[in-house]
Amino acid sequence: MARMYYDTDADLSLLQSKPITIIGYGSQGHAHALNLRDSGLPVTVGLYPGSKSVAKAEAAGLRVLPVAEAAAQAELIMVLLPDEVQKAVYLQEIQPHLHPGKILAFAHGFNIHFAQVVPPPEVDVVMVAPKGPGHLVRRTYVQGQGVPCLFAVYQNASGQARERAMSYAKGIGGTRAGILETSFREETETDLFGEQAVLCGGLTALIKAGFETLVQAGYQPELAYFECLHEVKLIVDLIVEGGLSRMRDSISNTAEYGDYTRGPRIIDEQVRAEMGKILTEIQTGQFAREFVLENQAGKPGFTAMRRREAAHSIEEVGRDLRAMFSWLKSE
Repeated sequence: MARMYYDTDADLSLLQSKPITIIGYGSQGHAHALNLRDSGLPVTVGLYPGSKSVAKAEAAGLRVLPVAEAAAQAELIMVLLPDEVQKAVYLQEIQPHLHPGKILAFAHGFNIHFAQVVPPPEVDVVMVAPKGPGHLVRRTYVQGQGVPCLFAVYQNASGQARERAMSYAKGIGGTRAGILETSFREETETDLFGEQAVLCGGLTALIKAGFETLVQAGYQPELAYFECLHEVKLIVDLIVEGGLSRMRDSISNTAEYGDYTRGPRIIDEQVRAEMGKILTEIQTGQFAREFVLENQAGKPGFTAMRRREAAHSIEEVGRDLRAMFSWLKSE
């Protein structure tokens, strides 16, 4: 079984004298910056002039500089930008300021693994990827806990890249929960597959198909919404807390029997074969090429798909129902 590393395995002092720049102040950016600062590390946030995030970061007490200036003065540069903009920002604002001894860090391996970003050989290139959204990374840190992280080394120019990555993971609270070593390739390919086949693509397609099947059979859309979307969170929470067995212990015998006997008819060999094709597209770079070209073209297909999905009837039903949920109004 893979080894997990914890607080006692990582040395925070490795980064205490190294200025750190966080490029971006979105979901992950704000969490990394604030957690590192609260861990006693010197942090600056790099943002483009006019960014709406400048005021947010400054209000949180963080030092903010333009990206190029922040990158020039940093010893560790963590890139926390959307995958599709990293290459341009790297080439224009970061690459000119890399010199031997610096550390270039990412929270996802996409741009390194698919060679959109090609760092010079004299810098360390590492990854620290929290397995949770930024608000959770921040909230658990404040509560004295943490979110598990993956970490990896792509280039070890200093001979200390691995230790530095672990130190960074400790700074954001990851070693409180446990960190697991991987590679840029493994993290990238498994992350893309999980998103496409299960967590996002697979789940949303399953929810919509179930909703549409019930509505087309004449059942009330509101009931279809509750049964096929609303209760997903209840089931997933049970699974996260104690695995599939915990969930099955908590549901009715009727539901458990239906799980065993009908689930494999939904996820059958045809679906598994399609999952295999999706994984191959990721491994060969076909998906990355498609995504890069889509963004270079100005996202015409992406934008059309967003609009089409936003107009699905499950969204309208959901909005109306959620507006009536008293517990949501009070939050």
